[in-house]
Amino acid sequence: MQELDAWQSGAAEPVLEPDLPIVDAHHHLWHRPLQHYGAPELGADLGAGHNVLDTVFVECMAGYRPDGPEHLKPVGETEFVVAETAGASGMCGAILGHADLTQGSRVRETLEAHITAGAGRFRGVRHQAQYDAELGSMSRRSPPPHGLLDVMFREGVEQLTALGLVLDVYLYFTQLSELAAFARAAPDTTLILNHTGTPLGVGPYANNRAEVFAHWAQGIEDLSACPNVLVKLGGLGMTQCGFGFETHATPPASHELAEVWRPYIETAIAAFGPQRAMFESNFPVDKQSCSYRALWNAFKIITRNYSSDERRDLFCKAAARAYRLNL
Repeated sequence: MQELDAWQSGAAEPVLEPDLPIVDAHHHLWHRPLQHYGAPELGADLGAGHNVLDTVFVECMAGYRPDGPEHLKPVGETEFVVAETAGASGMCGAILGHADLTQGSRVRETLEAHITAGAGRFRGVRHQAQYDAELGSMSRRSPPPHGLLDVMFREGVEQLTALGLVLDVYLYFTQLSELAAFARAAPDTTLILNHTGTPLGVGPYANNRAEVFAHWAQGIEDLSACPNVLVKLGGLGMTQCGFGFETHATPPASHELAEVWRPYIETAIAAFGPQRAMFESNFPVDKQSCSYRALWNAFKIITRNYSSDERRDLFCKAAARAYRLNL
């Protein structure tokens, strides 16, 4: 993180519209051998000048219990977030953890343990389903193909829904049709698509930007027809999206980010509508491509022509509703 901070330090820019209320709908915390992003680091980014009222922590295999039953080890992540943010305000008002939903009805014990550990902040599960026939999963979890079609997984989601929890889903643009099929089969489950549906830009997709965009846009349009699905706008700074900002000698300014990200953000908003769309930072993952200040400035630039009510939904209210945040 110190290297990224140094890379970004020479490219500071003024904060645009500093009073606009924001909920950061997706970020992580972790302590890894060469990379720490805990409450102090998050606090430094939140203090960059934007009016971030609260945030949503999303699972990232951090703080698992080192021993005990395997299915309860992920509960350690919720315990970690609660302890990490003790005494802090305006961060991690909602927590999304991991639970192996392929356990079917047996996952209930894990979910109830998360709820207890979350001290009123646990809101649901993030399921990593990302798999591409050409690239595999590119994930530490290595999910299998067509996991959303698994009967036991669907039984596990029923337990999630019965407890009033939401399901975040991370997948690639090539899987959007599978998520739409699942959403139609589970109309009572609130599903939140992560990272704008992840339009890939590496491997066989690196030189096919127009074709990928067309495929992605059709998938987004079809998925938006499911009223129980919302979308997170962001995650486009991930290296697998292929925009290459992380390779630049100097970090991009917000207007550069806005120019590249605008077609994806505007297409997703047009499909889902502002009431079912929310901005996310995906930090510290997207920190490899830009600063926290430039990222939110870029989102503000992209949405300048939207109404005040639409922007409040996009930047704050949609996330607050979805994750039951008391702002």
